[in-house]
Parts: sequence; C-alpha cells; structure tokens
Amino acid sequence: MEGGFIESLITAFSQHWALIIFTLFLGWLAKNRYNNGLNKYPGPFLASLTDWWRFIDVYKQRPERTLRALHDKHGDIVRTGPNTLSFSDPAALKSIYGLNKGFSDFYIVQQSVVKGFRLASLFSTTDNDFHAQFRRSVNSAFAMSALVQYEPFVDNTTKLFLDQTEKLFVGKPGGCDFTTWLQYYAFDVIGEITYSKRHGFLEKNEDVEGIVGYLSKLFLYVAPVGQIPFLDLIFLKNPIYLKLSQWGFVDSTFPVAKFARARMAERLIPELKSSTAILPTSSAKKQPLGSDLLSKFIAAREARPDFMTDSLVQTMAVSMAFAGSETTAITLSAVFYYLLRNKSAYEKLREELDDAARANSFSDSDTGLVTFAEAQKLPYLHACIQEGFRMHPAPGLPMERIVPPQGVEILGEHIKGGTIVGVSAWQIHRRPEIFGSDVDSYRPERWLADPNEDAEEEAKRIKKMAGMMFQFGMGSRTCIGKNISLLEIYKVVPSLMRRFDIDFQDPSKEWKIINAWFVKQTDFDVKFTRREIVQAEKGEKEA
Repeated sequence: MEGGFIESLITAFSQHWALIIFTLFLGWLAKNRYNNGLNKYPGPFLASLTDWWRFIDVYKQRPERTLRALHDKHGDIVRTGPNTLSFSDPAALKSIYGLNKGFSDFYIVQQSVVKGFRLASLFSTTDNDFHAQFRRSVNSAFAMSALVQYEPFVDNTTKLFLDQTEKLFVGKPGGCDFTTWLQYYAFDVIGEITYSKRHGFLEKNEDVEGIVGYLSKLFLYVAPVGQIPFLDLIFLKNPIYLKLSQWGFVDSTFPVAKFARARMAERLIPELKSSTAILPTSSAKKQPLGSDLLSKFIAAREARPDFMTDSLVQTMAVSMAFAGSETTAITLSAVFYYLLRNKSAYEKLREELDDAARANSFSDSDTGLVTFAEAQKLPYLHACIQEGFRMHPAPGLPMERIVPPQGVEILGEHIKGGTIVGVSAWQIHRRPEIFGSDVDSYRPERWLADPNEDAEEEAKRIKKMAGMMFQFGMGSRTCIGKNISLLEIYKVVPSLMRRFDIDFQDPSKEWKIINAWFVKQTDFDVKFTRREIVQAEKGEKEA
C-alpha cells in the first residue's frame, strides 16, 4: 500500500511538476514577504520578496543613491530585503552598534583565503568573543599614543611622494590621475608602517604586480555577492576548490595574502618563506622589533601565544593592505576634489598654511613637509578634512548587524531576532538636524564656531556633529586603523598644498563614483604647478 502511495505521488508529480514547482515558488515568495513581520515596513515590493533586488542594485555600483531616494520617500526605516531593514535616523546608531551584537554573513564574504583556509580578520569575523580577544591583542599598536612611532615612516614616503609629484607631473601636459596617484601613496605608506619598506608604487608610478587593480576587482565582487553570501560558496570560497587547495592541487591564496606572506617571510617568520615575492620592496634592511606594525604583531604573538598564532599575525598584515590603502586614498581624493570645486575654501586653506609658515609654525621650510602635531593646530585644515569625510565617507553600504534572538527596540519599533539591520554613513552624514539644512553643500565652515553665536552652544553643535561621523564605523567595531589613516591625511594634505598649486586638468569634467563597498572615485585628473614654499618672516625666525 505504501508503495502504491509513493507511486501515485511520482505519477502526480510527473504530470503536474510545473504547477507544483510554481506553487512552491509562490510559497517561498510569500514566506519572504511576511518574514519576521517585516511586511509592515515600506520599501520596494521586489526587495521584500528576494535579495536579488539588492544584488542587482549594488551590482549597478551606486546603491547609496538608491538608499537615499528610498529613505526620502519612505522615512527612517526602509525594508531592503526579505530579512533586511535600513535605518537613517541617527538615534538608531546606539541601538544597532552597541556592544555584543551579531554580524551578518556579508562580512564573511570579505575574508581572505590562504592555501584553502579562510582568514577571519577584525573586520570580517562574525564571532564577538574572537573579535574582542583579537582586538585586545593588537589594540596598543593602533593607539593615538603610538602615532609618534609611525610618523618617521610616513615622513619617508611623503617626502618621496612630494619629490615624485614634482618630477613626474609638474609642467607635464598629460596631468595626473590623482585618485590612482594618491592610492599609490597610501599603499607605500602602509608598506612603510607595516614592514618598514615601500613596495615601489611611487618610484615606478605603476601598480606593482597589479595589486591595486586586484583589490578593486575584489571589492566589485564582494559588494554584490555580499548581498547573497551563499553565492560566495559557489565562486571564490567553493568548499571543493578550497579542499583541493588544502591538498596542494590548486592555489586558492588571494594575491593580497601572498604579498603579506612574502613580506613576513623576508622579515621574521622563516617557515613562511616563499620563492615568489608578490611585491618587491625598496630595501632589504631589517628593522628592530617594535619599530613597525609587523613587529608589534609579532610582539603580541609572543605575549599571547595561546591566542595570537602566526596565522593571526598574517591576518593583520593582510588587513593593513586590504583596507588601509583604500580608505585613506578615497578620503584624500574627496578632500582635494571638494577643495578644487570650491575655490574659496581652497584659497582660505592655502592662506591658513601660508600664515602659519610666516609665523614659523612649520619645522620644515625646504620640502613643505608638515608634522602631525603642526597640522593639529590648523583649524581650517581640520574643517576641510572633516567636511571631506562628511561629503564622501569611504564605506558605501550599510554596516550590517543581526538582531539578537530576544529582539531589540530601534526607533521605538520592536525588531525580531535574526533580522539584519544597518545604517549607511551616506545617510547619517546628510541629516539636516545634525549638520544643517545645507547638507548637500561642501561648507567647511560648519565645523568652525560662529563668532556671532553663543560660544557654548557652538561647541555643543560641533561636538554633536563629530559624534555622528560614521566613516570609521561605531562601537566595538570602529576601524582599528583610524588613527593611522588620520596621521596620513593630516600630513599629506597640507604638505602638498605648501609645495604645489593644484587644479583640475579639465574643470568641466566631473569625477565618476563606483560604490563597491568602498566608494572609489575615477576620472579625477589634476595638474600641478610648483610654488615657492613660504618662509618664516625674519622676526619670527629669530624668535
């Protein structure tokens, strides 16, 4: 009898398979539509049915515009997927980015692979306990107090950057692809700080071994695939492919991870020696332990051998190249682009720099180099950099978290456990109640106290804005390399402007934006003119 029943089912399926599959498909769509009660939140209808809506939107490379349009239309809570909500009210930040929140599988997609094994980094791990231990192990290497140890490394590369800019681009009609040139600078600075060695981007004015191009392609993959993380198990992290790599049949190691292994093998870990150097370096000189980031990572391994393995040391080294060059170059491009688009701000900043030079506020009057301490005393420089961060934050997608099983209250709404929630810096940085009614305008003066207003109220207003800046994230997952990025930015912006006049190669040409998790810029071409470095006035020098 049982056999007859099964035979009847097989017969029914063979006769009506199309209808059965269609019915199951409709059931799956209905399940998505009403998942976790999210059907009460507005958003695109297709987004409530499938994450493919988000995949396609991110694949088009401008999802920040889509998200802003949706929030402008629907309000502070928008449904962007069957299990995903986007928030735009700054009041949601504390609820979402407080301690001990889960992390979506989007971050797993960003893990590098070495010989078939994933590298869970501070950014890509979804394990809170692991993240807390990992961060404690290396946190001191990134503290503001450690910057003084890294500044000589930044100085080395910045001086070369200034000299190479003059040699390669001053008086040359072809101009300079500024975004690419700034990324070469950022990549070589990371090399100096991490390994005490540059990799040759600035010397050669080329993408050495194609690493920068590789990272760009990788983020173009990560951003859309991160919307449907299961796809990563089919493509880059296919279990069969990874297992073959572990057995030595294929090499699944990411190029950026190969580069980190090669640098570590040259320096401190003989067992990682490789005959193939992904990136050549400018010097084979070995540095004493403790002078650069890799040395500090090794010291952390020695201090905590129970946790900090060689693999985690390598993970930190990979992370520095993976994100360190991208975020800094994007911000530098934004700062200069908006300065050049707003000539009054450019002139005002240059005047501040020249006045400081005449007052003997700069120790270097030959190369134009500005120290971090000197830059901190320049209020309009700070305002221009902050406004660059506000107008163009490097991360371009919501930073996703998973609501814990018991649920959480966000903006007065009870959001059920398992729901993915997030906020985009591109939304927060455009909130008029925080930054003023002219949020779409570049106006560094918003970061300065208005002398015609109450001083105490102005201080509160500026502090409130600073507290809502989201370009480095928030909470326990704030970017660990934030201080190093700030060190580079606050040094190279004034140094370039002391030494050169900078302008668009073609002022009528707008840059192009590519949002692939990091919001990169292209078609930003400039020309450089050497200017005389303003010297201290005689009385100031003698003083």
